[in-house]
Amino acid sequence: MAKVEVIFRRFRFMPTPLPPFDLDLLRTFVAIVDSGGFTRAAERVGRTQSTVSLQIKKLEDGLGRRLFEREPGRELQVTPDGEILVTYARQMLRLGDEARSRLMEPDIAGTVRLGTPEDFASMHLPDVLARFARAHPRVALDVNCDFTVNLLDGFAKGQYDLVLFKREPQGPGGGIGVWRELLVWAASSRLVLSPGEPLPLVLAPVPDVYRKRALATLDEAKRPWRIVYTSPSLNGLQAAVKAGLGVTVLPKEMVPAGFVLLGPDQGLPALPDTEIVLYRAPGTLPRAAELLAEHIVHSLETAAAYAGAGMLPGVPAAPPMT
Repeated sequence: MAKVEVIFRRFRFMPTPLPPFDLDLLRTFVAIVDSGGFTRAAERVGRTQSTVSLQIKKLEDGLGRRLFEREPGRELQVTPDGEILVTYARQMLRLGDEARSRLMEPDIAGTVRLGTPEDFASMHLPDVLARFARAHPRVALDVNCDFTVNLLDGFAKGQYDLVLFKREPQGPGGGIGVWRELLVWAASSRLVLSPGEPLPLVLAPVPDVYRKRALATLDEAKRPWRIVYTSPSLNGLQAAVKAGLGVTVLPKEMVPAGFVLLGPDQGLPALPDTEIVLYRAPGTLPRAAELLAEHIVHSLETAAAYAGAGMLPGVPAAPPMT
């Protein structure tokens, strides 16, 4: 009787098995969600498709939940349970990468010289660089913000270890594409556009990429324009637009609250997208620069996946011009 009681107590206090939150399985799971399929995910994580399928089966069996709906002839769909898991999976992978860097390469030191456009840096890089600094406290970041033309000129002269710059999505090869910007026309609701009048523009000075893009697009559409305000500062441009001085060009995710989007209803042509690309200096980079490059690429891939899932705030459209 005593022996039976001891066995019962052991089973009664036996802990419930934890879910299989293996980072390798979670990385594969996130790759499938981001790429939209098992085949593309397999290429991304460097495994065969059959291995990827086995990994997801192991993850689903351990959780006791279906993460994907797989029906022949239909696009792969993430289940509600999968949508919940992917948010936590991204956080666990990010923390895991930070812990690995901090524990396995704690003595990395030095200075990394990074060039980047100001608007992209202010919108997308603060959290990215802060996480890197926490993981590598002995690395100093020397960040310079400038126009793309100036950044590329400085890069050619050896002034940067890494540089982020804007280019046409179909532009010259090389580098790693880390972000795609959907460009839009933006204005204040206070602005009144008169039919037949040149479009008042608020733009950065030459050699700004958005300025060049705006003027070329308007010229191709034979839409008259005039520049009413110029400033190299993003805050300065937004202040002028907010005051109702004119129309500017911004990435859609950077349009401030209170602005409206303009388009065909106001006689404005669609703007082509812009790609943000990362270049590494030729030759062997210092280890700190290599780590920062990897961190930027991984972080922006994750952020792009969130943006692609529709997690960016919406911006209202302006009424048609009368």
